Amino acid sequence: MKALVLSGGSGTRLRPITHTSAKQLVPVANKPVLMYGLESIADAGITDVGIVVGTTSREIVEAVGDGSDFGLTVTYIRQPEPLGLAHAVLIARDFLGDDDFVMYLGDNFIVGGIVPIVKEFEANRPDAQILLTRVSDPKSFGVAELDEHGKVLRLEEKPQSPRSDLALVGVYIFTARVHTAVRRIQPSGRGELEITDAIQWLVDNDCAVQATPISGYWKDTGNVADMLEVNRLVLETLPGGLAGRIDAESEIVGRVTVSAGAEISGSRIVGPVIIGAGVRIVNSYIGPFTSIAEDCRIVDSEIEFSIILRGSSIEGVRRIESSLIGRNVEVTPSPRAPRAHRFVLGDHSRVQISSDHG
Repeated sequence: MKALVLSGGSGTRLRPITHTSAKQLVPVANKPVLMYGLESIADAGITDVGIVVGTTSREIVEAVGDGSDFGLTVTYIRQPEPLGLAHAVLIARDFLGDDDFVMYLGDNFIVGGIVPIVKEFEANRPDAQILLTRVSDPKSFGVAELDEHGKVLRLEEKPQSPRSDLALVGVYIFTARVHTAVRRIQPSGRGELEITDAIQWLVDNDCAVQATPISGYWKDTGNVADMLEVNRLVLETLPGGLAGRIDAESEIVGRVTVSAGAEISGSRIVGPVIIGAGVRIVNSYIGPFTSIAEDCRIVDSEIEFSIILRGSSIEGVRRIESSLIGRNVEVTPSPRAPRAHRFVLGDHSRVQISSDHG
């Protein structure tokens, strides 16, 4: 079995972060989302991986390399435009050959990995295996309609009038039969070759399509709220560890990871929290479910339930919460003072905000 990982796309829902960074490389607990997917694939015993890349290909290649860090052999497949998931299968034909394969969306996150899913496929070997989970907003997803016995009847991509609340999770497993399906379908109204249409072709042509309800936790990390939620979930699983320098005036509460090279002085850190290498935290409060990437500087500030990317500086800020702050951002006080602030800041931003410290 092979794996096809989709890492193209423009990441419009995470702008402005993704104006300058691949959405699959936005970190959760200081590790890019894509890396969790690659680890899941390796854990399932799959070693031959094709990664479909687009305009952010340079970043993806730099981050993943040849895949050896994950025990994988990686082949990069260029998709000139984001023309749909089925189009990605179409252009990966030479790489995939006639092998069974897992298709994994690189910005998706599944707690517990895909080992049980792969084993189930290998035991039954349908032409397609799809994963389903109930969602509150099915209009935003591919949606499956099942009969009373759980058989797949119909699939639609982002329907205006969903027939169910069963959304397709961003992991699929196929036999080579899907290559016929992706050649037979036509572009949708969005101008894309939809994988839902390809699976519908398999259903209509009496192929075996198996639907599996997902028992673990799944998120499409395409927006800020989901990124923060996944970050919270991952931080809850980390054991903590204090490798950096922490002075006697600082207080560490709960599971906190302080990387080697980080320095904390006069501050209170309440976990779960992860603090990257080269971070300096001075006279500040870092609250639960916060990830601070390497080389950040936090001074006289309060931060909680947030993700701060590499090289950012936050000084004199009364309160930041539920925020995603990009790389090399500077946040400083200005004269007025609402007590809490919510941000989605792009890379290299420069912001003045109100603060009691101003």
